[in-house]
Amino acid sequence: MGKLTPVLLSGGTGSRLWPLSREAYPKQLLSLVGAQTLLQATAQRAGNPTKFEPLIVMANAEHRFVIAEQLQAIKASVSRIVLEPFGRNTAPAAAVAAIIAMQRDPHALVLLMPADHNIADAAGFLSAIDTAQAAAERGHFVLFGMRATSPATGYGYIRLGETLGGTSGVRTVVEFTEKPDQSRAARYIASAEYVWNGGIFLLQAAALLEELGRLEPELIECCRAAVEKAATDLDFLRLDARAFQGARSVSLDYALMEKTDRAVVVPVDFGWSDIGAWSAVWELGQKDENENVINGDVVAVNSRRCYVHSEGPVIALSGVDDLIVVVTEDAVLVTSKTGDQDVKLVVDRLKNNGHAAATQSVRCHRPWGFYQSIHKGERFQVKRITVKPGAKLSLQKHFHRAEHWVVVNGTALVTRDNEQILLRENESTFLPLGCVHRLENPGQIPLNLIEVQSGPYLGEDDIVRLEDVYARSSAQ
Repeated sequence: MGKLTPVLLSGGTGSRLWPLSREAYPKQLLSLVGAQTLLQATAQRAGNPTKFEPLIVMANAEHRFVIAEQLQAIKASVSRIVLEPFGRNTAPAAAVAAIIAMQRDPHALVLLMPADHNIADAAGFLSAIDTAQAAAERGHFVLFGMRATSPATGYGYIRLGETLGGTSGVRTVVEFTEKPDQSRAARYIASAEYVWNGGIFLLQAAALLEELGRLEPELIECCRAAVEKAATDLDFLRLDARAFQGARSVSLDYALMEKTDRAVVVPVDFGWSDIGAWSAVWELGQKDENENVINGDVVAVNSRRCYVHSEGPVIALSGVDDLIVVVTEDAVLVTSKTGDQDVKLVVDRLKNNGHAAATQSVRCHRPWGFYQSIHKGERFQVKRITVKPGAKLSLQKHFHRAEHWVVVNGTALVTRDNEQILLRENESTFLPLGCVHRLENPGQIPLNLIEVQSGPYLGEDDIVRLEDVYARSSAQ
């Protein structure tokens, strides 16, 4: 059997895992299970070069540098990081990935994987891929049906049919059911004829495009145009926004799998979780003697089966059971484990109220490092800035603010108009309004400094980039 082309679908936002997961930094970029992020773990499952071609990654343009950095950290072999100008769900993403895969190999088999799922048994995952590959090579669209362990209402269900002729371990699909109510889900579990639809697919790229072209001709036309008119941006491929906008937002399940007669399913049990809510994180976590999962500065007295996470303040629990408590620097979430699916409704309410915490984190990640607002008042703002070794900010100027930079640790090389200044720990410089400046870290350790801004307007859009190694516009 030939190699597979793995495709990481990294467009999700994970709003049910707020406040850790936000649009600006979603759950696939977080280390929720183990030391690696979910993105890194997904990439590593498809890292064997004897079985897999280099990765194709479908990503939100806003996350491109973080994704590239995380994949470089694990030395993942990447063919393309394809930037979607906006989310269009999984059918357009799968179509674009298939088009790109066929540019290298007209007979490509693509393995479509969400980048934000957890699989406990990597060997079992690879074994299931082997089972599925023979059916995919015959033109079938293979789904992986996860063993249903509870009457969950947040998943789609697949009813298993007969064994597919000429294969072992592959079943036909009788029907799909999308997110049944509690009573129907309980009946499905009792019947043992149903599995969860885990959203992982193995299929021929050419067959995918052919069938989607029959069912969704306009979508395929828009995706082909988006690839044909795509622009290279550093190491990224940026899809044409106008063409991609014409593709309707629809899932691959709805656009293809529920309508085609080529769908088959491989029932599996390799410890899959989509980590769709905080209760799932609790289930996967390391529990203490009272079945609590605790991260950070936490004291729990007479409390059981709780998930508690703190990124700063001490959290004290007393006499409570089955709670989710998550505290970040700018937000606190408290919910019951049975009510954690409704966290998305909380995020929607915050969005409707115009609250930045719904989508943005206090720590804003950039390709050179990150910055974080510490304090803000009338006509001033204090920030922490961390610059990675060897990285540098754009050459820029501001029309409305002046800045003071104080080095906390590390070494800073500062360009200020026509001069360059080397600053070390406890040294500082002043950047008057309108001066052309740049910050670099020439050292071997991270550079941390405090920036004090003053002026009538302190927004991030008051940046005029004159030169930028990351090819960003002023708005990025």
